[in-house]
Amino acid sequence: MDAQILVKLVLVLVPMILSLSVHEWAHAWVAYRLGDPTAKEQGRLTLNPISHMDMVGTLILPALLIVSGGLFFGWAKPVPVDPRRFHSGVHPKTGMLLTAAAGPISNLVLALIMGVVLSLTSNSGWVTGAVAQFIATMLFLNVILAVFNLLPIPPLDGSRVLAGLLPHKSALAFEKLERQPYFVPIAFFLIIVYGGPIIVWPVKMIAMLVLWVTGNPTEMLGF
Repeated sequence: MDAQILVKLVLVLVPMILSLSVHEWAHAWVAYRLGDPTAKEQGRLTLNPISHMDMVGTLILPALLIVSGGLFFGWAKPVPVDPRRFHSGVHPKTGMLLTAAAGPISNLVLALIMGVVLSLTSNSGWVTGAVAQFIATMLFLNVILAVFNLLPIPPLDGSRVLAGLLPHKSALAFEKLERQPYFVPIAFFLIIVYGGPIIVWPVKMIAMLVLWVTGNPTEMLGF
């Protein structure tokens, strides 16, 4: 394998795997705190990437897309959540909203942490080159994960957040719609074909905000 491709794989695939692991752990942790131990019982309440990897979505497909220069995409195994096991004082609808929102929120927190690390290391001269690029890539990927997962399309987290915010009848109608076999494929097709500007704009704004808040130049990510 060409050395440049290998470096690219490491600089993109490793941050993605780590970020997806934090994302899924956050789902499991919030569900557990709300009373549902399902994820913990299945060994998913962990930051160990191996527990969250999907062989195709986390490794094979992203690696092929990176090597081919195509649109980067990937996923991890979804964390199992059983709203019937939430504490008696937690409404299942609210519990699912909080559990779903935990994933994107964890990615935003991780992006901020990477921004702080990037600022400290850049100002002190501790790291340069590939290591700094690794940190910046991890920051950027976490912003992308947060924005993408908040899209209100099943099985993305945004669909659960939206269902939790809608009135009861509207939430039922939305859940009925998402069970239609054609809904998810058509929605993802429309996002891939027409949704670029919809996703790129908030990613750009949030990434620039994270860089600014953490004391990094906003031009760092090429915006």
